[in-house]
Amino acid sequence: MSDREEFLEWFNTTWRAAEVALHNGDAEPRFQTWSERAPVTLFGAWLTAKDPVGVREVFLRLAQSFSQAISSDIDLIAADVSGDLAYTVHREITSTTVDAAQRAYVLRVTQVYRRDDGVWKVVHRHADEEADSQAGP
Repeated sequence: MSDREEFLEWFNTTWRAAEVALHNGDAEPRFQTWSERAPVTLFGAWLTAKDPVGVREVFLRLAQSFSQAISSDIDLIAADVSGDLAYTVHREITSTTVDAAQRAYVLRVTQVYRRDDGVWKVVHRHADEEADSQAGP
């Protein structure tokens, strides 16, 4: 299996499962997909962090806001791997409950990944809402 195939297998299983869990109010699987080694940055659609501790706090806050995910789809636009670094450009199409209100939205996302001790981890995320999406938390 090539590095790209291995990475996409991880992205389509472990990373996706962590996203579904977060949208159901469980941040723990997402912690497992993010690096705890700086540098780590998050320019989220709604919240931002510049270090591993801040990123963890954002995920806890989001998990407290989310519950009862109805759907979580990914439209992968581009992805590649070079050594221990990888990236994805994708759209996240989500329907979930945010602060007790049902919401559906689409995020445009660019993520950078690093292999930490042989395991893929997210080290940077930049996301924004598509113009016709509903507002988040």
